[in-house]
Amino acid sequence: MFLESSILEKNVQTTVSRELLLHLLDTNNLTSWFQPIFSRQNGVIYGYEALTRVREGGVPHFDISKLFAKAQAEGIIASLDMQCRENAFCRAAELGFIQKNAYLYVNICPGTLIHSDHRGGVTDRLAEDCGIPKDRIVLEITEQEAIKNYDLFQRSIDHYRKRGYKIAIDDFGVGYGGLKMLSIVQPDYVKIDRHFIDELDRFPFKYNLVDAMATVCHKLGIMVIAEGIERREEMEIVSRFGIELFQGYYLERPGPGLSDASVDIPGKQNDVYECTDSVVSSCVIGSICRYVEPLAPTASVMAAFKRFHDNTNLQGIAVVAEERVMGMLPRMRFLEQHLIGPHGFGYALCQHRMIKDVQEPDFLLVEASTPVEEVVRLIQGRRGVSLYDDLCVSKHGKYIGTVAIAALLDAITQKSIQLAKGASPLTGLPGNEFIQRTVVRLIEQRVTFDVCYIDIDDFKPYNDYYGFEKGDMAIKGIAQLIVDVVQPDGHNDQFRFVGHIGGDDFIVISRPHASLSLCEQIINRLQQLLPNFHGEKEFENGCYQAMDRQGKVRCFSLLSLSIGIVSTEDCAVNSYAELAYLATGVKQAAKKLHGSAIVSNRRMTAQAELPSLGACRV
Repeated sequence: MFLESSILEKNVQTTVSRELLLHLLDTNNLTSWFQPIFSRQNGVIYGYEALTRVREGGVPHFDISKLFAKAQAEGIIASLDMQCRENAFCRAAELGFIQKNAYLYVNICPGTLIHSDHRGGVTDRLAEDCGIPKDRIVLEITEQEAIKNYDLFQRSIDHYRKRGYKIAIDDFGVGYGGLKMLSIVQPDYVKIDRHFIDELDRFPFKYNLVDAMATVCHKLGIMVIAEGIERREEMEIVSRFGIELFQGYYLERPGPGLSDASVDIPGKQNDVYECTDSVVSSCVIGSICRYVEPLAPTASVMAAFKRFHDNTNLQGIAVVAEERVMGMLPRMRFLEQHLIGPHGFGYALCQHRMIKDVQEPDFLLVEASTPVEEVVRLIQGRRGVSLYDDLCVSKHGKYIGTVAIAALLDAITQKSIQLAKGASPLTGLPGNEFIQRTVVRLIEQRVTFDVCYIDIDDFKPYNDYYGFEKGDMAIKGIAQLIVDVVQPDGHNDQFRFVGHIGGDDFIVISRPHASLSLCEQIINRLQQLLPNFHGEKEFENGCYQAMDRQGKVRCFSLLSLSIGIVSTEDCAVNSYAELAYLATGVKQAAKKLHGSAIVSNRRMTAQAELPSLGACRV
């Protein structure tokens, strides 16, 4: 993080006066400590971040961030920032940094770069005087400060990059600029702020945000640093995301020297992608992906020609630089346009060209966890000659292989057969196996979702009174109205999922906060269909007489629904069995109420006493 606070003692000064600030600058009573940044690849130190500290003796302890806030307010941030930068360079040189195979990360305030007092060339002179190569210095630009002049800021960044410095965005995700800062700076590194790393194993929303940020950065060729790691569980998860660099108290705290430590980084845990009949597996594009050795952009065109010549089944080669897909070489177009050419001289003209000169930038890249149905929709959006090209697959933005269109069609065919086998014969909706698979996939992805358990009230006496044919008609009619509400455009995905558990029980999966509205619409639609489900006389009376389960004749109300909603946003769920148990409990609470009712673990739309739901919030 930018300018980490010093370890506070009991009597910490809560404010910083102008006099104290000027005293620290005049006497240079500031120094630098260093916190290691470790490589995920081998657990050794990749770099050191320089952090400002107050020298011991005579000066009260205080939060260092308050010092910079005061300097900003007093308009002397450029002087303080430059003093800290000089301290970092000089202290690193004294400690023998030049003998280390590492980078030096130095914080720099965005306001300093565009401040009128900022002197050009000072950083160069400091680096040269201290003997630190510029290409081993990483300037960390904090995102927590508002930038007023983006044009001037961008010119300043470009100046440093041309001089050989590397650029990092610090505290990414919590500042003013966000994606705008990312697009302007185009950094070499991004440090994801510790707010997102803290307990991300316990909060699905953080988990998915960090996953998304890492994936975007990897696609852009940016290395990612996870800072603020304080627990092994956090380190294991960011390792799974393919994040390259780690920093935090769990690994090593800042110190006055340059550490030589190494750490035990969890081994890379590859997701197992399957596309089988297993209840807990899901058919995603990674399950049919195969690794095809890519080519570097600087490789010779002749290297591609040899690959295609030696393997007649090879239909495409990805062009990859530092694990990021840069382009694609489709077999037919590559051979026709570049090796033959319009006049037959392509071979002679291309012998000395590089892959980057002939690669096609228009290619389809998808994440390995993308369902094959979604990939088909993406392919349908392609046009022209690229429609049948192999597609590239990445994991967290890094290349892992390709998929041929023929392999995708085979997977879709198998999935359709599998769906037909697992569908309810009465309604055609996904049955228990597909319901379980969908829920398990969502739990494994750590996304939050709502499950609605829908039960038709008193369906047995209805079935006995009206007969099986009308009973089947009612089940199919209610199934269709649920589909019409949840999937109005016919689009079915994991957040607009409708399943038929069996008999008169259904399940709906939706995004959090969307479930209540959907259930209310389902109940309203049912009211409109009641005349079709009951005879004219029964509908006018609002009830019918039939045998109950004890064999006694009594009045039953017209068809109604009891719906229980469980939101995983408010209730941590680790398995399908646990979710089913909770949903059944909430549904039973709804069944205690007269007529159609909805009971949620988030809130209650009808007053009822809920069963014990453990950690769930009512």
